[in-house]
Amino acid sequence: MTTLTARRRTATAALGLATALVLAACGNPDDGGTTEVAATSGAKTKINLSPDQDRVTTDKVDSIAAEVPEEIRERGTLEIVDSSGSAAPLTFHATDNKTVIGVEPDIASLVADVLGLELHINTVSWENIFVGLDSGKYDVGFSNITVTEERKEKYDFATYREDNLGFEAKKGSGLKVTGPADVAGRTVAVSSGTNQEKLLIEWSEENEKAGREPVDIKYYQDESDTYLALRSGRIDLYLGPNPTAAYHAATTGRTEVVGTYSGAGDTLQGLIAATTKKDSGLVEPLADALDHVIENGTYAEVLKRWGLSDEAVTKSEINPPGLPRTDE
Repeated sequence: MTTLTARRRTATAALGLATALVLAACGNPDDGGTTEVAATSGAKTKINLSPDQDRVTTDKVDSIAAEVPEEIRERGTLEIVDSSGSAAPLTFHATDNKTVIGVEPDIASLVADVLGLELHINTVSWENIFVGLDSGKYDVGFSNITVTEERKEKYDFATYREDNLGFEAKKGSGLKVTGPADVAGRTVAVSSGTNQEKLLIEWSEENEKAGREPVDIKYYQDESDTYLALRSGRIDLYLGPNPTAAYHAATTGRTEVVGTYSGAGDTLQGLIAATTKKDSGLVEPLADALDHVIENGTYAEVLKRWGLSDEAVTKSEINPPGLPRTDE
């Protein structure tokens, strides 16, 4: 198992990190809707885009299930919350435009199996994930949520994937992003309330302090509007999760990833985590369930299925160091 210290990265390593996700073809309606993923080994596997997912499953572990708070055990469901919209291969809709699929619901499904609970997926807007967790409407968020020091004041985290961001540009732009200077004076789109936005604001402030132009940060209602702006030249770059950037670039052929960065900054590897209300009593069984599926191999099967093997972790950590506060 790797320690937290071993997983810290220098800025150079973080900026050079590339995802395993390289998609070779768009969905093929003739075979029910699939797309091919090329692994780092060169082998290819097909992603199933149909509503008939045949998810990877695992058995209940009674000792871990017993750790779940009594109220949830009696209810019998694990109410997970995920953000709506299209964010393949993280969370998106199958070819029926109704069924929620992706690596996030697949990992949540494994956790529910271990806990002996029925998975119930609730899809909401990004900000309503946290509103729902605060109110107790939902038990846990599985939505590419990055551990941050600020969020740790209100939420508990059980990690399950590395967090890497990608700068996406129009294909053939000639842009390359390796640090704040490369986005000085550039128009960059980002989603509000995300750690991507936090990092971009910090880079913009760093540019101003260095006498460079700030970043012209833009916000759009949805991803389709963002990509339309990117294609038309209204924005230079879009900063989002690297898996979704790589997926979009490869399946459309219109964009390219021109830089990657750790979701926690230049000295710490960002981590994605199952997110639950602080002191809800659920974070320990979540971490234990994640450790179990990591150990029994079903976790690796899920990541491979979605072309994200390079983002694997070897252990679920509870509330590890996260993206620092701006004033730290």
